Amino acid sequence: MNIDYNVMDASINNMFNDESYKLFKRYDFKNMLKRCDGNIQSEPDCYEHFTSVTDLSQVEDIFNKAKKCVAECRKVGVSIMAEHELYAVSLTFGEKDIYYIPVYGFVLTDYLIEKLADLINVSDNRYIVIDNLKDYLHIFDKYDIDEHSFMDISVAAYLIHPNNDRYDYEALSKEYMSMLVMSRQELLGKQTVKEAYDKDDDNLLKLACLTSYVNYKCSDVITDILKKEDMYELYETIEMPLVFVLYDMQKFGIKVDKQALSDYSKVLVEKINVLEKEIYEAAGEEFNINSPKQLGVILFEKLGMPNAKKTKSGYSTAADILDKLAPDYPIVKKILEYRQLTKLNSTYAVGLVSYISGDGRIHGTFNQTITATGRISSTEPNLQNIPIRMEMGKAIRKVFIPKDGYVFIDADYSQIELRILAHMSGDEKLIEAYNSSADIHRATAAEVFNTPIDEVTPLQRSNAKAVNFGIIYGMSSFGLSQDLSITPKEAKAYIEKYFASYPDIKAFIDGLVESAKKKGYSVTMFNRRREIPELSSSNFMQRSFGERVAMNAPIQGTAADIIKLAMIRVSRALKEQNLKSRLILQVHDELLVETAVDEMDIVKDILTKGMKEAASLRVPLEIDIKQGNNWLEAH
Repeated sequence: MNIDYNVMDASINNMFNDESYKLFKRYDFKNMLKRCDGNIQSEPDCYEHFTSVTDLSQVEDIFNKAKKCVAECRKVGVSIMAEHELYAVSLTFGEKDIYYIPVYGFVLTDYLIEKLADLINVSDNRYIVIDNLKDYLHIFDKYDIDEHSFMDISVAAYLIHPNNDRYDYEALSKEYMSMLVMSRQELLGKQTVKEAYDKDDDNLLKLACLTSYVNYKCSDVITDILKKEDMYELYETIEMPLVFVLYDMQKFGIKVDKQALSDYSKVLVEKINVLEKEIYEAAGEEFNINSPKQLGVILFEKLGMPNAKKTKSGYSTAADILDKLAPDYPIVKKILEYRQLTKLNSTYAVGLVSYISGDGRIHGTFNQTITATGRISSTEPNLQNIPIRMEMGKAIRKVFIPKDGYVFIDADYSQIELRILAHMSGDEKLIEAYNSSADIHRATAAEVFNTPIDEVTPLQRSNAKAVNFGIIYGMSSFGLSQDLSITPKEAKAYIEKYFASYPDIKAFIDGLVESAKKKGYSVTMFNRRREIPELSSSNFMQRSFGERVAMNAPIQGTAADIIKLAMIRVSRALKEQNLKSRLILQVHDELLVETAVDEMDIVKDILTKGMKEAASLRVPLEIDIKQGNNWLEAH
């Protein structure tokens, strides 16, 4: 039977209209409601101007027009569809000038890269607007391109709202253009760019054109915000140059001794097996140590340990619970060690193997737009989270080695956050202590405990050290009491004595909290912002957390800014002096340079100057420099 039916009659042109909004609201379709915000345009006009161009002469004409725009100081939105190689680009330089140029016919890959490089080199004032620039720099490895050509819109948007989890074209179009567009997931699904390109999928055209259009449209708005909020200099002098530094670090990578890694794993497995037997003996039976349910029964029912905390799934065996039991129960101490060693084995000894490339090096990813603090994060793998407090954790650093003819030189800032606190608070006692090269923890102990500095005991110094760092992180008296194994009352007295000794620090910290409450955000020395919505929460715990963030974010964020400036200075100096040595790793306040043996003195000088002179404070920035034949030796 033939049915007179046209499938196009069932198409939905715009499902995000007033009527659908009412339905989504009625049935509490929260994800759909997000797409129906009041002034959001759900069907952008730009779609009709997306133009695919494959004719060589037309491509030439488009690039010439784009170059003219840049020469006339106008922005060009660019998107690059690439993975290991380039498949297509999109250029936008007007409301109706939105072009998609795939690799096709006479438009070869090398030709398209060359045209892009030519366009980029016309710009000298960030007229090439692109997203996630670092992901595409490998395309231009053969070319000498100017870092001042680019505006990375994702990095710029991150500075404005560092708490956001996305800075892609979809998020930016909604926030800065009041325009709703289809997401990458909606367009490509699970397809890679290559798969979509191979299928000649029209949605790849849409993805490319939408991205370049949003980059183009948002650039002036975002630039104006950065300038208005006094963050453009931060963007211009720190964040944009850093894109290129991080790319170089990823490209160079760090060498791994595979045999040492295998040997390390064997040692771990042996220790794990011994611990496993000892735990079974102490428990009187075998059980799955990795099962919280089984472990809870053993500890709190069979062995009758106190402070049991029951949940729906059984007894809690979280680390904080076990930490309290460990001093009195040897089996718990062994369980905690067992957990640490199994994690080391799975995460590093075994886990790192899959990240080693054919050149014997790990080329990890350094993320610039992840943390709210401004710190760089490391993923695939995370080389910033290697345990350093336990010996077996430290040992993993042995497997990271320089190539033949090279050594590692490692430079680490000394007490950078305390030095920043001294500078920003203007506390004369703390400033004087640093300027006289005093042992800052001993000096603090002398003040807090009213003891001559040469009579300060090791315990007093240790307690003063905990207070010093606790103050930076807004630690409560309860938190300090846990750290020092003293009563909350004693801890409170320590903190009060500290603030009595350093009244300017107290006033400074209180001022940070008050300022953040008024503005809704904290600010670093370099005008980096961190939004703190928790400060206006009705929940006491949330507000308390917000206050701690307000205390710490300006200090931690400033430290992040300074290490970034140091990275830029060191990386540039190595290149300018045409050295073989390369900056390969940054971990918190530490920089690691793979150094040619004949360049050791030069590199040490570059690190010293680059790090000490990264910022001008009222106290000196000091560093500790070491060298070694592996990362552990150098650290």
